[in-house]
Amino acid sequence: MRNVVRVLALIAMGLASGCGKPAAEEKIADRRAEPPALLSSYKLFAGELRELRPASGVIPYDLNTPLFSDYTDKYRFIKLPAGTNVQFQAEDVFQFPVGTIIAKTFAYPVDARDPSLGRRLIETRLLIHESDGWVGLPYVWNDEQTEARLELAGGAVDVSWVHRDGNKRTNNYIVPNANQCKGCHKIGEMMQPIGPTARQLNRDFAYENGRDNQLKHWANEGLLANLSNAPKLAVWDEPKSGTVEERARAWLEINCAHCHRPDGPARNSGLDLRFSQNQPVALGVMKSPVAAGPGTGGRSFDIVPGKPDESILMFRIASTHPGIMMPELGKRLVHDEGVALVRSWIESMPHELK
Repeated sequence: MRNVVRVLALIAMGLASGCGKPAAEEKIADRRAEPPALLSSYKLFAGELRELRPASGVIPYDLNTPLFSDYTDKYRFIKLPAGTNVQFQAEDVFQFPVGTIIAKTFAYPVDARDPSLGRRLIETRLLIHESDGWVGLPYVWNDEQTEARLELAGGAVDVSWVHRDGNKRTNNYIVPNANQCKGCHKIGEMMQPIGPTARQLNRDFAYENGRDNQLKHWANEGLLANLSNAPKLAVWDEPKSGTVEERARAWLEINCAHCHRPDGPARNSGLDLRFSQNQPVALGVMKSPVAAGPGTGGRSFDIVPGKPDESILMFRIASTHPGIMMPELGKRLVHDEGVALVRSWIESMPHELK
C-alpha cells in the first residue's frame, strides 16, 4: 500500500510525466506520500459520517457568494489546532495556523426543490495547512455513502438530480486530482484558501444555539483574533443584498478572481476581477485581450458596455468548450443564472464607459 500511494502521489504532483523531478517538488511528494486513506481518520464528524455533523472543535461555516460547482450543494467546516486562532484580515484571506484543516463536501440533492428527500455526497476536499504550506487532498464517497476514500488521481462520477425547475439533469462530475488544486488555490508562489475572507464570512449562520454573525461568533469563541470593521460581499442571487453590479461583481470575484488578480495564475491576462478593484480597464472594460485565439470568439474587448454579446468575458463564462470556458477547472456545466446576472450588469453599464 505504501508504494501504491507514493506512485499516485507522484502522478498527482506531475513528477511522473517525464518532466524531471525538481528537488522542491520531490520534497513535497515525500511529505504527502502517505496521507490517511479514509476521510473518517481525520475525526471531523460525529456519528454517522454521511450526516456531516461537526465533531467537537469543528466549525461549520458558509459564504455570502459561493463558487459555482456544477450545481452542487456544499458543506464547509474548519478545524483549528487546540489553543490557536485565526488572524483577521480586512481584505485578504484570513491567516490560519499550521495544523488547520478546511473541509468542503460537494453533494447533489435528490430533488433541489425539496431538501428533505436527501442528497448524494460526491467528494470532500481537504486543505491542510502544514509547516511548509497548504496541501489539497480529494476524498471520494462510496456508493453506500458510509466513507470517502483518498483519490489522489481524481476521477469522474455520473450524477443525476431534479433541478429547481422540475427537470431532471445529469452531469459527469469531475473530481480534480491533487495537483489541480494548485490551479485555483495558488496565489503568488503558495497555495492558499479562497473563500474564508472577511467579506465572505460576514453573514449570519444557523448554529445549534441560534443564528449569529459568523465573524462575531468566531471572535466570541476565541477562534478569531483582531476582529475589526469588516466589509460584506453581496449575495449573488439575493437582490436585496446589493445592486446588479455588486452581485455580479461578487459572482466574478469567487468564480474568477482567484486567478484573475495581480498575484494569481492568470495575472498575465491583465484582468483583476476582485471586488475591491474599481478601475474599469482592470475589470476588462474596453480592454483588448493579451492574446488572440479561440478564447476571444472573434471579439475585440473583454467587456463592451451595453453589449454582452460582443464581450469576451460573456463568451467564455457561457462556454463549456475546453480552451474557451472560464473557469478552466471544476466546470462541466454553465451556471445559467450567474451568466444571466453578469449579462444584466454589462447591459446596464453607462455609455460613457464605452
